[in-house]
Amino acid sequence: MSKTEIILIRHGETEWNVAGRLQGQHDSVLTAAGIRQAKSLARRMKSDRFNHLYSSDLGRAMSTAQEIAHLTHHKVIADPRLREKSLGILEGLTWPQAGEHYPEIVKGLEQRNYDYVVPEGESTQQMLTRTMDFLDQIADRHPGERVAAVTHGAVLSTLFRHLLGIPLETPRRFHILNTSIHEIAKENGTWWVNLLGDTHHTRVALDEVE
Repeated sequence: MSKTEIILIRHGETEWNVAGRLQGQHDSVLTAAGIRQAKSLARRMKSDRFNHLYSSDLGRAMSTAQEIAHLTHHKVIADPRLREKSLGILEGLTWPQAGEHYPEIVKGLEQRNYDYVVPEGESTQQMLTRTMDFLDQIADRHPGERVAAVTHGAVLSTLFRHLLGIPLETPRRFHILNTSIHEIAKENGTWWVNLLGDTHHTRVALDEVE
């Protein structure tokens, strides 16, 4: 059976990342640093071989994907299943603000119950279900090919726990940095994790990538 390889990428740094605001499915633009990260990422991806480029339809992911497409000339295919976890009424707040205004909701999140749903949001399990639906469909659609997809931190954090057999409620002990590159593959019906958290491209000077 053919193997499908998927390159998973977190979007570049945003203004709300810097401000410590909960983004969820709300959005903020890439910072100047985030744009530099995305340009360095694009240079890295230009030297890689892949057949298709997908992205979360949220602005920060699309902006990152478009930097890649500018150099690789792929069409960016938006898919809402790659969106960040919806944090409902908490989106736009900092953690201290969320704790002040919605202490019971924050308490629910801190208990790390993957079925807990923030009002007007979604649970970790719901996010994982749509993520795996996307990945399984991509593996079926593109057998023997290599696909890139730009997504979000919580998506990747939860996905790798799932694929590596780490309970979803376990605190994360690995970084998901902005524009970090991760690789997974589906082969003979089984998902494999081949690369975690590569950020070498972010250490390349911008004048080397323009």
